[in-house]
Amino acid sequence: MDHHGKDEKAHKLYEHALALAPDHPDILNDFGEFLEKKQQDVVSAEHLYCKALVLSPSHMKALTNRQRTLPLVEEIDQNSFNRIDNKRDVLMSVPDNHPGLRRQIQEDYFRHIYHSAAIEGNTFTLSQTRSLVETRLAIGGKSVVEHNEILGMDAALHFINTSLIHRIGDIRLQDILDLHHRVLGFVDPLEAGRLRTTQVFVGDFTPPSASDIRVLVQEFIEWLNSDDALSLHPIELAALAHYKLVYIHPFYDGNGRTSRLLMNLILMQAGYPPIIIKVDEKHEYYKHLQTANDGDVRPFIRFIARCTERTIDDYLMASIENINIQKSISSHMDDGRTIILEDKSSENYQFPP
Repeated sequence: MDHHGKDEKAHKLYEHALALAPDHPDILNDFGEFLEKKQQDVVSAEHLYCKALVLSPSHMKALTNRQRTLPLVEEIDQNSFNRIDNKRDVLMSVPDNHPGLRRQIQEDYFRHIYHSAAIEGNTFTLSQTRSLVETRLAIGGKSVVEHNEILGMDAALHFINTSLIHRIGDIRLQDILDLHHRVLGFVDPLEAGRLRTTQVFVGDFTPPSASDIRVLVQEFIEWLNSDDALSLHPIELAALAHYKLVYIHPFYDGNGRTSRLLMNLILMQAGYPPIIIKVDEKHEYYKHLQTANDGDVRPFIRFIARCTERTIDDYLMASIENINIQKSISSHMDDGRTIILEDKSSENYQFPP
């Protein structure tokens, strides 16, 4: 108990020291050593070593520590991907017409629209989102812009389901422009589907200059369809695609929603269900994006992996009554099915021109 109390006190002292000097390589390295040795948290320790090296590439202690811990962390990350893949394969054995699974897919359609819009500040509730998408009747007390943001997300999901889902390894610039056109088309038809021509600012982050956008987006598309990108694990590819696109910030508005849609398109093409980043995870989500800006994108990839696993778990729980989850996971192989969020409300929908 005495050792535990000392370790807890030391942990708080390190946190306080980092709050005072967040860019001090020695503190980052020492805190990493503490986490590794005293709390057996090799993932967080390796991240601190990495951050110390970004600030001071010749820091010998951090370099030695990272060389030792990096293979361990890579093995942990790969084991996480393997566990999620096994769960995905179990999910693939559930019949398409399973009532619990179909109900979960239908409900997640509305949840996806609600949470993605709410992250950007939309004040619609989940029930109001469902009502607008299903009935197209206006919600009292909500602005025209907020209505159009919901309708835009509905249009974008419909576009993915009907036009993009089976085009694996062939995502084009026009596809992303068309996706953004749906996202923003009801809010701002003039800017929807167009690369920005002015500088924008996002909090403390300054995205690339508008004069560089077209070249950066073209390089992003080339990477997205490259053999190197397609050889990555789908969750890693989806997370990196999200991060890279939102970093470029090619549009004056709607970048986050478009990046999350692209991420889910990549996951769906690989047989995973589309994930939901919940509005109450907004601060963690932004924190990991900032960490990526600071030089380490892996915490963001792990965050997306956790969201993916949570979504698969929800789908499995919804269908558990008619599937033996304890059956050997290794016996289930990916049959190539794609889980598409159902959007029957959009069958007769007129999208923005």
